[in-house]
Amino acid sequence: MSAEIHIAGLEKRFATASGDVLAVADVSLDVAAGEFVAVVGASGCGKSTLLRILAGFEEPSGGEVTVAGAPISGPGPDRGVVFQDYGLFPWLTVRENVAYGPSRRGMSRAAARATADAHLETVGLTRFAQRFPGELSGGMQQRVAIARVLANDPAVMLMDEPFGALDALTRSDLQVQLRRIQRSEGRTVVFITHSIEEAVYLADRVVVMTGGASHGVPGHIRAVVPVPLGDDRDVTAPAFNALKREISELVHERTAAVA
Repeated sequence: MSAEIHIAGLEKRFATASGDVLAVADVSLDVAAGEFVAVVGASGCGKSTLLRILAGFEEPSGGEVTVAGAPISGPGPDRGVVFQDYGLFPWLTVRENVAYGPSRRGMSRAAARATADAHLETVGLTRFAQRFPGELSGGMQQRVAIARVLANDPAVMLMDEPFGALDALTRSDLQVQLRRIQRSEGRTVVFITHSIEEAVYLADRVVVMTGGASHGVPGHIRAVVPVPLGDDRDVTAPAFNALKREISELVHERTAAVA
C-alpha cells in the first residue's frame, strides 16, 4: 500500500511577538507512490516544518498539499510518523505497543496480536515481544517504533531524523533494515535527515532545502537530486561519493551565501 504526495506553492507563516515570520515559501514537490525521498539541509531550513505539515500536525498558510489526491486536513491513519525520540508507551510491552494502533481501529485482540507479531518479525524483535521499552537499547526501541507504524498499514511513512540519536553501528544497521522493508513493501517514504550519506544510501531522490528565518529568507527547495545507484549501494564507491559531494556543495553553497 502506498500513495503519491503532491505539494504545490506551499508556504508556512508563524506568529511571533515581532510579527509574522514566513518560515517556508514556494515549496513544490511531487513524490510518486512507493518512492523514497530524503530531505536534507541546515538546521532551520524548514525540513521538519514540511514534515509536520505532511503529517497534519501543522496547517499550511498557503498552497496545496495532498496525499492520494485528498487534501490533508489533520493527522490520519494513511500517514505514519516516526520521530527521533521513539514515542513508545513505557507501561506497555513491545507487543502491546505495536498492537495498540490496530486495536484502536477496532481489530480484535487476537488479530491485533497477530499483526504485531508479524511486524516484530519484520524488524527482528520477535524474541523481545514481552519486554518493556525501558529494557531495550535505543536502536531496538526505534525498531519497535517502526514496527508500530507499519502495523497501522499507512500509505505514507514520514520519518523525522529517526536515527539521529543512535550510535554509528546501530544507525547503519537500521538503515539497512529500513531499505529492505521499504523496498519489499513499496511504501512511500519522506525521510528528514542531516546526514547526506544517509540520504544518498536510502533515497531514490534527495531534496535539498536551504534558507530559513535565521538566514533572512524563507526555507525553500534548492534542488532535487536523483540517486540512480540501484539497490546495492556501496558507500565507498566513486559514484556514491560523487553524489555526496554534489549534494554537500548544494547545501553549503547556499548556507555560505546567506551567512
